[in-house]
Amino acid sequence: MAASSFHGLAQANGRSEFRPKQPKPEKRDESEELLTVPDGWKEPAFSKEDNPRGLLEESSFATLFPKYREAYLKECWPLVQKALNEHHVNATLDLIEGSMTVCTTKKTFDPYIIIRARDLIKLLARSVSFEQAVRILQDDVACDIIKIGSLVRNKERFVKRRQRLIGPKGSTLKALELLTNCYIMVQGNTVSVIGPFSGLKETLMIKRELAKDSELRSQSWERFLPQFKHKNVNKRKEPKKKTVKKEYTPFPPPQPESQIDKELASGEYFLKASQKKRQKMEAIKAKQAEALSKRQEERNKAFIPPKEKPVVKPKEASTENKIDVAAIKEKIKKAKNKKLGALSAEEVKLKMEADEKKKKKK
Repeated sequence: MAASSFHGLAQANGRSEFRPKQPKPEKRDESEELLTVPDGWKEPAFSKEDNPRGLLEESSFATLFPKYREAYLKECWPLVQKALNEHHVNATLDLIEGSMTVCTTKKTFDPYIIIRARDLIKLLARSVSFEQAVRILQDDVACDIIKIGSLVRNKERFVKRRQRLIGPKGSTLKALELLTNCYIMVQGNTVSVIGPFSGLKETLMIKRELAKDSELRSQSWERFLPQFKHKNVNKRKEPKKKTVKKEYTPFPPPQPESQIDKELASGEYFLKASQKKRQKMEAIKAKQAEALSKRQEERNKAFIPPKEKPVVKPKEASTENKIDVAAIKEKIKKAKNKKLGALSAEEVKLKMEADEKKKKKK
């Protein structure tokens, strides 16, 4: 029995030694397996029949908003209240404290709608328009507010990277929206994303192309993704004020003059205490007089009349509209010489000639 058992163990050991090694299965992320949703499946809508008795207690959420959003929120708040009233949720806007509050009512039947209402007011506070933010109340839409302010310590570098995310004229941000089927809003230190659950995870076009293949859908895609070498080049900033190094000399710099040396040079050292005091008072009075004169000049500036604008001469009348004064004067003279109802000199001559002709004929 002992020999047979030993022989059996040897055979088992032999089999284990010569057994071909099987490839180890690739490690998969459990969260990805749990989050995979079959194609074409849609979650049924939550109705009042699923929870006819409603909620036991009232739930509420509040969030603050910046001052520059006050005008927009005040304008669109009736639309926010109308959208939330359809789900039996109350919304209040406090302009004094700068806060928005949402709370459930006795008619609220959906327990998760208060979470969606909280996300709605958060998105409105982060400069998302009402038309986009109201989509969060739908069942197949999710949102995420990503804080990017703490990723980089240097503020200038943070601004450059944020601008790189937006791209020239928003081209990079638009490309990301097309790839992920999400609405992306970059504001301050946060990035707000609204879209389907799958779209929130998708970030590269390569992933979308690989997802079309049924065999590659459940495998790791790291071998397909590009790998870049990180090259961190520290560019030292040059100071604004450059200090020029002086030439080296073995001799020490000259010793600065002391106060006693200065007084000896000016002769103040030999003056009496009363004379020194008098000089100080005179210097103080001179400074005060100078300051007083400057102040008086500034006051007198208000009484200086401003320079008058030069008088614009009226333009001369054009030659077309000029009136012939000489011709008018001649007409007036003729009118004065001519009596009222009297004939002119020419008319008188013609009349006299006509009378003479009549006499001759007789």
